Parts: sequence; structure tokens; C-alpha cells
Amino acid sequence: MTQHKKILSFAIILACVLLAINFGFRSSLGLFLKPVSETFGYGREIFAFSLALQNLFWGLSQPLAGAFADKFGTARVVIVGTILYSLGLYVTATADGFLGLHIGAGILIGMGIAGTGLGVILPAMARMVRPEKRAFALGVGTAAGSAGQFIFIPVAREFLVTYGWQTALIIMAIGALSMILFTPVFKGEEKKNINIDNEPSQNLREALNEASGHIHYWLLIAGFFVCGFQLAFITVHMPAYLSDKGFDSSVAAASLSIIGFCNIIGSLVSGHLSGLYSKKWILTYIYGARSIVIVLFLIIPISTFTIYAFSFATGLLWLATVPPTSGLVAQMFGLRFMGTLYGIVFLNHQIGSFTGVWLGGYLFDTTGSYNQVWWWAAIIAAITAIIHVFIDERPIERLRLAEKVI
Repeated sequence: MTQHKKILSFAIILACVLLAINFGFRSSLGLFLKPVSETFGYGREIFAFSLALQNLFWGLSQPLAGAFADKFGTARVVIVGTILYSLGLYVTATADGFLGLHIGAGILIGMGIAGTGLGVILPAMARMVRPEKRAFALGVGTAAGSAGQFIFIPVAREFLVTYGWQTALIIMAIGALSMILFTPVFKGEEKKNINIDNEPSQNLREALNEASGHIHYWLLIAGFFVCGFQLAFITVHMPAYLSDKGFDSSVAAASLSIIGFCNIIGSLVSGHLSGLYSKKWILTYIYGARSIVIVLFLIIPISTFTIYAFSFATGLLWLATVPPTSGLVAQMFGLRFMGTLYGIVFLNHQIGSFTGVWLGGYLFDTTGSYNQVWWWAAIIAAITAIIHVFIDERPIERLRLAEKVI
């Protein structure tokens, strides 16, 4: 292995560790829904709304974070995102009412995740590797986030049980600061890669106009809404849902950890297959399978076995959508403004996340059940599978003409 390849491999590894920290802490917050709500005497809708705001501000901030990373470099964006992430955890831990929860767990953590998560790091990783390795690199990065979920959720539960939710969040806030240590790997990464230089010249406004006039970009955006709806609802409300069914919190932690572990496999497989086969058809199969899995979970009597079986199947399909979705953005529009364009796609994902998290809390408080949200998640997944059949995944004409010239 040449020195350049060794440095590149090390850079990919460090980027993956950062994603594991980012995703691990965020995925743990669902464990805090019930204890935080009980401490303040609120219904579940209040803290669920905080976490819904988190997803919304994550999405709203993502196009901006992607645009700044495209223009000024990933490292600077990660530094700002880390500070916001850590501050958000601290503000949540010291909150004395719903406003503090909304600002900390909602706005600050949401903006922090945008600056340190998949929407910024995956485009940077895509620029580090050759086109034929891109889909697999995106899968590896997505799998790293899943590894963080698998590793950090049991740890967060132990902190929660041992020290209480306030102290657990302060410990997590300190841990989140470690993401700054990984910023040097991104310094100058955009300038060193030749992949962007091979693309026709284009500015940001032209890229946005081009994408907004492309109907298949909008179909991709519409489909990603459902992904966010399902994932955020399950991440936040699964612990409370299982507690209502009489299961110990250890079962919920194990369920989310299984999802995280299986997501590693699903993301890697999805990334590999996305480099070999049609990305739109991979997404069609994933969303169709999600719909079937949710329906089976609802109609089969619940038990520890069915919970873990559901977690296993859901984990394989969890973030398996990210490599083909982000890969389609790069394939259709190129790498130059991938951070911005994928950020816009991801914004819709987070609008779906906001809807799923808030609606779960609202409907539980008004009906005493999560059943309606579960069934809606299954139905819209089936609709999304159909939507992806009609996406034209070919590069836009500008890139096709450039390839002919080359």
C-alpha cells in the first residue's frame, strides 16, 4: 500500500469515528424521553417536541452547513458544529423548563448535528475517493454512524440509570467535545482531490437552479421524507412504547442497539450494491421491505422475540437508504455542490423526522396509543417504494455532454 493510500485510509477511519460519536449521542436521547417528562411533570409531547425541533433544525441547518463546507472547507464547519452540539447537551441537562429543553435538545443540538453529521462528512468522504469507490465509502461512513448507535446507547443507559438524566447529559456533553480532535483530517481535503476538477464549471446559484428544475430531484426529496418519519419516530418513541407494553428499559436499549448493529451490515451491503446496481431500485426494495416489516410487527402479538426480530430486520433497512440516496445526488449532479444539494434532500428527511417525533408524542397524549403513527409509517413507506420506480437516475445532460468531450 502506497503512502498516499495509507493516509487516505487513515482519514476515512477518523471520519468514521467522528460519525460514530455524532450518531451515538443523538440516538441515545430517546432513552431520556420518559425520565425527563416525569421530572417536569409534562406529558410526553413536550420533550418529544424538543426532539422534533432537533430534527427540524438539523434539517434547516443542513443545506447551510453543506454550502459552507463546500465553500470554506469541512473542518471549520465541524468545529462550529461540535461546539453547538456540546452546548446543546449541557443546556438540556441544566434546563428548568420547557424553553430550556426546546433550546438545548432542540435548536442547539439540531444545529450541532448538522455540522458534524452525515450531510457534511459524507460529501467530504466522497471527494476523498475515486468514483468507483464512492458508493462503498458512503456505505462505510453510514455504517460508522450505526456503530455509534450500537456502542453508545448501552453506555448512555448505564449513565442514565447510575447518575440520573441530568448528570448523564453533562457527561455526554463533555464527550461530544472530542469531535473537534478529528477536524485536521478534513483540512484542505477539497483542494487535494481531482474528482471535482473533472466536472464542468458551475457556481452555486446555477447548481441550485439546475437541481430545482429537475423533477427527479424532487421525487428523491419526497421519498426521503418517509425515511426521516420512520427513523425518528422509532428512535425517540420505541423506549416509551416498549415500556407501555410492560418491558424493562434494558429491552428498549437492546432493541436500539440491535438496530444499530444490524444497520452496520445493512449500510455496508447497501453501499456495495449501490456501486453495482441501480440505486433507485435498491431504494424501492428497501422502502417496500420497511412497510412489510412494520405491518408484521403490528399484527403479530408482541414479545421479546418479536421486538428483537423487528429490530434485526429494521436495522438492516435503517440507514441503508443513505448510500443510494446520497449516491444518486452525486451521480445525477456531480460532486462540486454535493454538500449543498444533499443537504436540501436531507432537509426534507428532517421535516419527516419532525413530523414523526412530534406526531408520536401528540397522538399518544390525545389517544393514549402509538398505533395510528405505526400504521401511517407502514402506508407511506409503501407509497415511497412506488415513487422511486419513476426516478431517472442518469447524470444530467450537462455531465453527460462533458463525459463525451472527455
